[in-house]
Amino acid sequence: MITHEENERLTRVGPGTPMGALLRRYWQPVCAAAELTAERPKQRIRILGEDLVVFRQPDGSYGLVAERCSHRGASLYYGFLEDGGIRCPYHGWLYDAGGACLEQPFEPAQSMMKHTLRHPAYPVQKLAGIVFAYMGPPDRQPILPRWDILLWESGTRTIEIRPVLNCSWLQAEENTADVTHTYFLHAYTFAKRGRPQMGGGFGRPFAQYGFQPFPWGLLKSWIYEGPRGGAGWGNLLVFPNMLRLEGAMHWRVPIDDTHTRIVRMEFRPSPDGSPAEQPGEPPVTYEPSWLNEEGEYHMDTFSSHDGMAWETQGPIFDRTAEHLGASDFGIVLLRRMLFDAMAAVHRGEDPQGIVRDPEQAACIDLESWLAERDYSAGTMEHAMQVRRRAREEVFDESHRVVDIPSTSTARQGTS
Repeated sequence: MITHEENERLTRVGPGTPMGALLRRYWQPVCAAAELTAERPKQRIRILGEDLVVFRQPDGSYGLVAERCSHRGASLYYGFLEDGGIRCPYHGWLYDAGGACLEQPFEPAQSMMKHTLRHPAYPVQKLAGIVFAYMGPPDRQPILPRWDILLWESGTRTIEIRPVLNCSWLQAEENTADVTHTYFLHAYTFAKRGRPQMGGGFGRPFAQYGFQPFPWGLLKSWIYEGPRGGAGWGNLLVFPNMLRLEGAMHWRVPIDDTHTRIVRMEFRPSPDGSPAEQPGEPPVTYEPSWLNEEGEYHMDTFSSHDGMAWETQGPIFDRTAEHLGASDFGIVLLRRMLFDAMAAVHRGEDPQGIVRDPEQAACIDLESWLAERDYSAGTMEHAMQVRRRAREEVFDESHRVVDIPSTSTARQGTS
């Protein structure tokens, strides 16, 4: 159990908050590049409690600036893209992508105001069809991490934007540190609805689970028993607000304290591992609402299960009222990592997972940390030609393992 003050530190993300300061040290997805077109080159974005406008210039460059003009507060979303910048529709003040004021049409020539004024603006970079922004101190800007899934050429990518999550980002990220929810929230739910085949194997008799930190975040392990048993690990929690699955990566980006945007990148490999051309930017899809006509969660998909669990905890879950058990040790580890990282930022140091070495940033390997599997042609490992790490290479003395009692419902399996 944590205190109310600790819960506030973990969940408040606006400017000047400890968690807001931490999350601003990392590059965060702002939008999909395909969402900015010649016809609609601007988009309103709210992220970390700030209202911004992202735009794409005709030359293909991007900008991200505060929405309200520094003059009289009118929305720059309705402004004009000119001369590599954005001009306010109210009185014509022109800003470049770095926030410098290039022109104040009605001010005297001798005025120094435009030379001293700096409009809030943030650096952006495009990678694999996603526009990323860095919103932290300029002198602490790290290298944009080039995660392996964003660089692979032997397949195609799609981007999915999920419905706005009406709760804190941490409720989604703590789910990634939770290995046992897959049995009841997903497999058991599908089985009770007459669709056991949709459970993805999570309904096998569950015998053991475990947790261990790894260089980029947190690993989970599991052991199933019976004819379809087996040991596995993966579904990586990538610090601070990501999830890496086989062939997919999720970012849980705080819109503000009580709303979250989930961006999902999916990679589909070529059957034979050969390079695949993908003209233009990766296409963008938008997942439909998780609610049915009665305003209830339809519970027909994995993500609707997750959305129900996260949103029904409340806009900001009151962690002072929870009762954690052994199965929640991954959540405890995540919170420790977050508190340690906030303390590092307060001391002026880099938090965990910041990339400054260009050689390391060239391609950050996450794929090899996923569990060994018995693959055949056309699968991810075959297509990517990646050697997965053996179990003895992954786990060490920090691996905490818990046995599920033989009398547990989860030990029986859903089928």
